[in-house]
Amino acid sequence: MSTTKKLAGTALAAALGVTTLAACGGGDAQDKDAASGSPNSKTVTLVSHDSFDVTDAVLKEFEQTSGYTVKVLKSGDAGAALNAEILTKGHPRGDVFFGVDNTMLSRALDNGLFTPYEAKGLAGVKDDVQLDKAQHRVTPVDSGDICVNYDKAYFAEKKIAPPQTLDDLVKPEYKNLLVTENAATSSPGLGFLLASVGKYGEEGWKDYWSKLKANGVEVVDGWEQAYNERFSGSAGGKKAKGDRPLVVSYASSPPVEVLYGEPQPAEAPTGVATGTCFRQVEFAGLLKGAANEEGGKALIDFLVSKKFQEDMPLKMFVNPVLKDAQLPEVFTKHGVVIDKPETVAPDAIAKNREQWVKAWTSLVVK
Repeated sequence: MSTTKKLAGTALAAALGVTTLAACGGGDAQDKDAASGSPNSKTVTLVSHDSFDVTDAVLKEFEQTSGYTVKVLKSGDAGAALNAEILTKGHPRGDVFFGVDNTMLSRALDNGLFTPYEAKGLAGVKDDVQLDKAQHRVTPVDSGDICVNYDKAYFAEKKIAPPQTLDDLVKPEYKNLLVTENAATSSPGLGFLLASVGKYGEEGWKDYWSKLKANGVEVVDGWEQAYNERFSGSAGGKKAKGDRPLVVSYASSPPVEVLYGEPQPAEAPTGVATGTCFRQVEFAGLLKGAANEEGGKALIDFLVSKKFQEDMPLKMFVNPVLKDAQLPEVFTKHGVVIDKPETVAPDAIAKNREQWVKAWTSLVVK
């Protein structure tokens, strides 16, 4: 879900490796404690995908309050980061893992990566994102919706109403207008496939994609190419002379177009087809065998705290899971609330993901 950050430019992409996010409290003695796995270590390590981000002042406040120094080990995209933890399970590279989402959750749980922990403040988290509520092996941290975005100017000029549902996308007036990402290589591409599974079921999703292919859907490898090159509504797409006015992206993409517009527009140039969305939820978990288990618990508590939850939208362009967290104005003014996104149970995804992707590839790409 965090691919949306690329809208802000490559400067937001973090380098792979261990990054100390704040200097306070870190010293040689603490580094030795962390390396030795001492329970008295005041360094706590978060393993994540590359898109984890937090405002320095917010993190520094946590460090000063808790007494822990936070280090972040960024390990590529979400899939790569999870694979690395599976390979090192029992001897984890850090204390907390952040970034496993509902499309990969069962894989993480089946591999026994996490020690159960019920986070402080979990009662304030929305019920619908607590997908491991009985055991608390993971804690929900954020949610986001993969949705079709549309170029407002194109549809206004053509005097055509933009599509709003998955059913709309196969209609003749939208022929040759949609670009999506490859479900085998892209998180939003997979999410869009899962949206069709959620909507049409095991018996109907293939027929839907046959119709979508006949209606001229274009498939590219990843989000960057789809959104910033092929989509006519984005700032990057305009520069690249993209000619597809429909793209699979995120519900948070329009606010980001406003936030980073030069000059900043009064209204978002893109809109969201609210009946095309799939809900992603990202989780954090206390890694089994963590060197600093107490520090890991404190860090998880921080991830669901109001301070972090309200900082997160403009750093990772995702939605808070805390019920009383307030969204920034750019989200409330230019974003949309997806009331009824499509969902698929994590165990169903785990059981069927590979065969769904294989069938989708044979049907749409080959």
